Amino acid sequence: MRPRLQSTPAVAPDVTHYENFPVASWLCPPALRPAVAALYWFARTGDDIADEGDADAAERLQSLARYRADLAALYAGEPLSGRWPGVFAPLEQARARHSLPFAPLDDLLDAFMQDVRKTDAGAGYADRAELLDYCSRSAAPVGRLVLHLYGIHDRAALHQSDAICNALQLINFWQDLSVDLPRGRYYLPQDRCAAHGTTQAAPVRALVAEQVQWARALMLEGAPLVHRVPGRMGWELRLVVQGGLAILDKIAALDHASWRERPKLHRTDGPRLLWRAWRMHG
Repeated sequence: MRPRLQSTPAVAPDVTHYENFPVASWLCPPALRPAVAALYWFARTGDDIADEGDADAAERLQSLARYRADLAALYAGEPLSGRWPGVFAPLEQARARHSLPFAPLDDLLDAFMQDVRKTDAGAGYADRAELLDYCSRSAAPVGRLVLHLYGIHDRAALHQSDAICNALQLINFWQDLSVDLPRGRYYLPQDRCAAHGTTQAAPVRALVAEQVQWARALMLEGAPLVHRVPGRMGWELRLVVQGGLAILDKIAALDHASWRERPKLHRTDGPRLLWRAWRMHG
């Protein structure tokens, strides 16, 4: 499932599901850990409904619709189905304590449902605008929720957060071509494929290089946000940015043939990431 939990406070985008969300991370202030964990399990459970097990697309969409209805019921003060008490009880506590907005949470589920439909149909994205529209629901909401926890609401910060989150989502796409293409998951913009004389199922190096450059530009556009997020989480955001850029470097080191091999970060990359994160401080 592609809508991984991309957020401002995450580790490098190199893991499946939502392990890049800092549940109980020492960098996360203790007062915010319950809310962060509640958001994690909400998104992780939605992702599992959409992508795990042997259910067909219709069954997945039905379960996601019920899950989405429970979210709406929680915010309306109405009875829930009771199917996911371990998700919605902590989410309700976080909502009450931090006044979590409804729309970003609902947007995530909308993205999950879209991904199920797209995958079932073997459909892709016509252009960058359509792909970014998807990212605006699959990735950007997480960053906005985290900024909400920190009381950061100004337009510039939200724009930078969106840029980082969308960049992370795109980086996952270009990192995971070797995994997604055999499964009929297509994220390379169709118009750019046509411009390079190929299809979304048969990428070429120049096409991937172009998308890598796009993702890098988005990440650098959002990078100044690291100076707005306070304390230890600001440092984690620096590692997010540098981790994403490092994955792009690794794709480039493969001569952009990431449909043949999935580039990954390793422990040996840690010192370089820390050094680059430190250089962003100030």
